This record gives sequence, C-alpha cells and structure tokens, in this order.
Amino acid sequence: MVTFIDPQRQCQSQNSPHISLTNTQRFHNTKAVCKCTFSNLHYLWIYITSVPQNNICVHFRIYNTSARLNAAFQRKVQSKIKDLLQQMEEGLKTADPHDFSTYTGWTGIALLYLQLHRVSQDASYLQRALDYVKRAMRTLNGLKVTFLCGDAGPLAVGAVVHHKLSNTSDSNDCLSRLVQLQRSVLSPDSDMPDELLYGRAGYLYALLYVNKEIGANTVEETLIAKVVTAIVESGKRLSTEEKKSECCPLLYEWHKKQYIGAAHGLAGIYFLLMQPEAKVGPDVLSELVRPSIDYVRHKRFRSGNFPSSLSNESDRLVHWCHGAPGVIHMLLMAYKVFKEDKYLKEAAECGEVIWQRGLLRKGYGICHGTAGNGYAFLTLYKLTQEKKHLYRASKFAEWCLDYGKHGCRIPDRPYSLFEGMAGAIHYLSEMAAPEAARFPAFEL
Repeated sequence: MVTFIDPQRQCQSQNSPHISLTNTQRFHNTKAVCKCTFSNLHYLWIYITSVPQNNICVHFRIYNTSARLNAAFQRKVQSKIKDLLQQMEEGLKTADPHDFSTYTGWTGIALLYLQLHRVSQDASYLQRALDYVKRAMRTLNGLKVTFLCGDAGPLAVGAVVHHKLSNTSDSNDCLSRLVQLQRSVLSPDSDMPDELLYGRAGYLYALLYVNKEIGANTVEETLIAKVVTAIVESGKRLSTEEKKSECCPLLYEWHKKQYIGAAHGLAGIYFLLMQPEAKVGPDVLSELVRPSIDYVRHKRFRSGNFPSSLSNESDRLVHWCHGAPGVIHMLLMAYKVFKEDKYLKEAAECGEVIWQRGLLRKGYGICHGTAGNGYAFLTLYKLTQEKKHLYRASKFAEWCLDYGKHGCRIPDRPYSLFEGMAGAIHYLSEMAAPEAARFPAFEL
C-alpha cells in the first residue's frame, strides 16, 4: 500500500534521509513509491531502495505538480521491455502460423508494436507492426468478424498501420473489407452473440477503433448506428424472453449463460455502448443502459468482487474477463456518462479487490493475468489523478519485471497479446506515459 508519511517525521540527512515510520506496513527487500507532503513543497516522491527494520533509506526527487515514476524505475522497465521483446520474437518462431487473431495471434503482436511506436515514436516499431499485419492478412478465414478473434481485428489494425505509413490504397482496401463484414453482423437470421470476443460488440469496437485512430467518419456513422441498434434490439429481446424487462432492459448471453465480465458478458457490452464515439442516444443510455448497469451492480459480492455470471455464486475469479478487473471499466465509464458518485465509489472498491487479490497464478497476461488487472489502476488514475492508483499500477508492473520467476502457469500461447508475454510488454510500456494508457482492444 502507499505509505503516507507524516511531514513532522525526522529526516536525518538531506541527501539520503532516514524517515522513521510507526504503525505502517513494513516493506522488506522490496521497492515502492511513497508520497510525503512538506511545508513548502507540493510532493516529495521517494523511491525505496532498502528497508532496514522500521527505517526506510531513500533517494528522493521533488516534483511540484505532477506525479511521475522514478527515473531509475523507468530505465529498468525499458531494459526489461527490450529483453522481453527479444524473448518474444524468438518464441514466436514456433507460434501457430495460421493464428491471425488479436487475442493470441499475429494481429496482437502488430498491436503491441503499434503501442510501442505510440509511446516512443520509433519508426522501426511501426515497420514491425506492418510485418505482422501482413502475416495476419494472409490467413483470414471469414469465420468470425470481431476485433479480438475474427477478421475485423487484422483489417482494422491493417487500416491503421497503412494509414500511419501513408499507404492510402492499402488502408482503404482494409477499410472496405472491414465494412463488408457488416452483412453477417446485421443479418436478421444471424445467431451471432453480442459479447466482445465473438459477438457484435467486438465488431463495433473495430469500427470505433478505426475512427479513433484514423479520423472521425472514416467508418460512416450510419453503419455504427446500425450495429448499435442490432446490439440494443438483441438485448431487449432476451430481456423480454427472460421476463427481466423491468430490472434489466438489456440482457445478453453467450453459450446460454448470462456472463457479467468484460470478455463475454454484460460489462463489456455496456462499456462499449457508453463510448462517446458510439453515439448512443441519451434515451437509450438513461432508460436501457443505466438500469441494466444498476442491475449488475446489485449482483456484487460483499467483498466488492463480481460473479462471472448472473447465476454464479462463487467469489473466486479476479480477472479482466471475469470479475472486478473488467467490471471496473464499466463503472468508471458509467460515472463519466451519468455523473453519479455511486459508480466511482464502487469502482474504487473494485480497485481494492484487485489490490488485494489481483496478482494471479494464471500468469502475467491481459485477459486473466497481472497486466490486465494492472490496467484497472491506470484507468482509475487517469480519471481521479489519485497517486495511490499510479503507485499500485507501478507495483503490478514491478511484478511483471520478474516475468517467469513466480511459478505462474505457462499459458497455451505464451507469447501472445492476451494470454502471454506480449500483453505484459504492452502493460510495461504504459509506464512511460500512464496518463495516456489504454487497455488494448477494449479502451479507445
């Protein structure tokens, strides 16, 4: 936890002060960032390098108005990113050559390199993104249409990469093919689900992503409106069938189960419907989306965590895909849209759950790992500017710096974006500019 130090505590020397602590958590052989408030200084950010007994030996640097992570920590992160990239590239030599997906395949690696280009402006990363997009485009199969697991991901990322490289013709070709996927999404005979990984929300994200990265109206608003309408009407139908129209006007299921989490469930769908770029009407937001969110809120466990589905009573999973780390994004977006403090309060309580239980044996990945859980703190920090959230995000990043040393399970696709090493690299790269962090393939 963040240690708030009394400004009256004794500093024994200006260059390397020893600050006595009482009634605080003792840190042994660890590192942390702490905040002190002194009489004439706004903030003193301290990087702890050793902890003898109750005293903390520190090296300090003063920041007047904004929180920044310690320079030594940043150097360590950048060094680790370089090391992990080399391991990832070597490991990808034996990856499934036909997996083009964002979730576990080539497009996810392209998205990672786009992120590295975004935070560093290193042109070589953009070229690597193009290399992986080309691999993905060779193996599209038309079976799925979402950003994470279908053709929409490679086409949307391809459009963005080509646009950034001024390859206008190739970018437009990707966009044309992306728009053509609407037929299966909007077909009245389609049995397509609505969730993020395999459903309409996943196609909607692809359209919104392109408009965010290339420019408004790159994909016409009329198409986006049609997809939004299809999602809303589908939710209304199931709600009526389940006789829940009064309490949950928009209800969704995947494989006959009404999931709550971000990947397959209600939280991910509601989150996307609330995106400003989706331009969902105020009546739909207030009369359909908001009461549905409130219905989900009331399914919360006493711990502050959320069940994986409406029928599940096990307080076990703390993942982005199932549990508080995914629901928190829905709650924070609800706070932005509806301006009600209850959403922010419960999002902060989700943050406490993640802080207590969010270092996972499943690994370091984004979908169900430490990196994905760390993004919850970054999103909280962006909205509130509370320094403890940045501290917690940095501690989860520090866990990722010891990648492979905690006895975590090795994922099936160990170098991929959502299951493996690429996701941890993506998260570590956010430490360079945490105020601009974005959960990949989810936040815009």
